[in-house]
Amino acid sequence: MSAIELSIAERKVHRAEAHHLDPVVMIGNDGLTPAVQKEVDAALNAHGLIKVRVLGDDRAAREAIYLQLTDQLGAAPIQHIGKLLVMWRPKPPKARAEADEDRKAGPRDIKVLKYSKRGGQRPEVKTLRVLGNQRLTPGGQVKRAKPKQKSVKKGRLT
Repeated sequence: MSAIELSIAERKVHRAEAHHLDPVVMIGNDGLTPAVQKEVDAALNAHGLIKVRVLGDDRAAREAIYLQLTDQLGAAPIQHIGKLLVMWRPKPPKARAEADEDRKAGPRDIKVLKYSKRGGQRPEVKTLRVLGNQRLTPGGQVKRAKPKQKSVKKGRLT
């Protein structure tokens, strides 16, 4: 596998996303072992964008580790600052279980905007969780579905 080539703008976006991340994998003095490589591969599958900390002091060795990791794992090199390496690979799509077809819709989070009577103020944003048997009215109220009414005549027959 070869490293993914990204444009400068794409690398810039990924650098900004990686700013707040903590290192997921640390490479010790033993260097790049198969176990470390497997761990980096698992982290890329789980997160997509990761930081790796290399504890060695040799800059050339860190650069070699960085290039070797990105080439072998098919990741894109994003940034190399000091002892931190940032790399990205698109997350693989998750396989859906067959039982998911029978499932019904889960709860939905809906944002409701309530505008003030005075025009110059910001609207109040409220997030509501609506369950499967509920609906949201135009006024922002959550209403439960009423139970299905049974016929009086059918009730007498049984």
